[in-house]
Amino acid sequence: MKDLKHMIYFEKLLDSACNDLVREAQKENRVAVGFTCFHIPEVLLNLDHCFSVRLRAPYMGSTEIATYYLASSACEFSRALLERAIEGGFQFLDAIAGVDICECMNRCYENMELLEIQGKEKKNFFISYVDVPGKDEEITVEHVVEQLRRKVLEPLHERYGTDISDAAMRKAVEKHNEICRIISEMGEMRKAENPVITGAEFHKIVLATYVCPKDLILDKLYETLEELKHREPDKKSKFRARVVIVGGEIDDPDMIELVEDSGAYVAADRFCYGSIPGRQEIVLNDTEDVLTQIVRINIDQTSCPRYVTPNKIKYRQDQAAKLVEEYHADGIIYEQMKFCSYWSFERTLQSHVLAEEYKIPTLSIDRPYQAKSSGQLRTRVQAFVESLEIKKIKARREEAGK
Repeated sequence: MKDLKHMIYFEKLLDSACNDLVREAQKENRVAVGFTCFHIPEVLLNLDHCFSVRLRAPYMGSTEIATYYLASSACEFSRALLERAIEGGFQFLDAIAGVDICECMNRCYENMELLEIQGKEKKNFFISYVDVPGKDEEITVEHVVEQLRRKVLEPLHERYGTDISDAAMRKAVEKHNEICRIISEMGEMRKAENPVITGAEFHKIVLATYVCPKDLILDKLYETLEELKHREPDKKSKFRARVVIVGGEIDDPDMIELVEDSGAYVAADRFCYGSIPGRQEIVLNDTEDVLTQIVRINIDQTSCPRYVTPNKIKYRQDQAAKLVEEYHADGIIYEQMKFCSYWSFERTLQSHVLAEEYKIPTLSIDRPYQAKSSGQLRTRVQAFVESLEIKKIKARREEAGK
């Protein structure tokens, strides 16, 4: 297929947390708020003059120093972020909206705070620790609303003069939904038998919307969407199978490229830093408090194993199976970051259930933060693709013999 006009531009935004658009926005005295977790509603970090930056550590090498402060058993994501912070890679941030979700990220935030990773001159800098319960009940909504108001919104208002009114939230939701509609329309194109966008291209575009002020790339997103509508797909697809990737944090485009280089088209992405959830619209009513609505919708949409109630566990199983059906996938790759406590349990359980009860071919993997150099991972994906291809060939032969 013909290269997308702005793809190199999107890729460049992913090279560094403090990318060109972040620097441009800060020259205009806008407030950069870092975050890592879906449990912090992204839209609340884009109020008024603030903009969100979902933290990543691209091209991370050794995490030796971070391992000293954390532990070798801490997940590689938390160690990579702390290492990058110690290197000075996050000094541009004005605040970090953190959540008290897992021990690894909690300790990562604590060490960032103790080491003053923002530098000595940023007196208004703060790190939040928002507590999120493990049940999706109405009392959880009330608790998270109070936590976000006290630990994120009020500090932004007091330290940076941010408008945190209902009107400001509604305006932020409108802008958020505009991005979501663009991404969703691109995502729908992946349902085609021979799509005009690869999974790797889609993931890079989605990531770009997480790491910079969204208004500064809006024009290029619209241009890319229009370009895709007229793009001619390859006459013959190079992919031998279609998969849905489900699981924990993936902010590494190389991971998606590894899967697609192995012959599997990534048709849908239900993982942290992906489009499901994350790029779904927030539909508000006119009767209830806006913050409460945002929190409730966020809890309803999340696929995080932090929520351990039976209905949420079943929701995650059904959602994965539904994506396989909707995106015409042949199987699921269920992944987790090495040493992630929540996703390691979730992956072990769900990969078994999806394979045995839902009868969906499922590859279960744990992976390093930087996946491209993993020969073992590549071999396992290639073997899975071959097994899916063999199943399709046998199915066609059986159908022809009837």
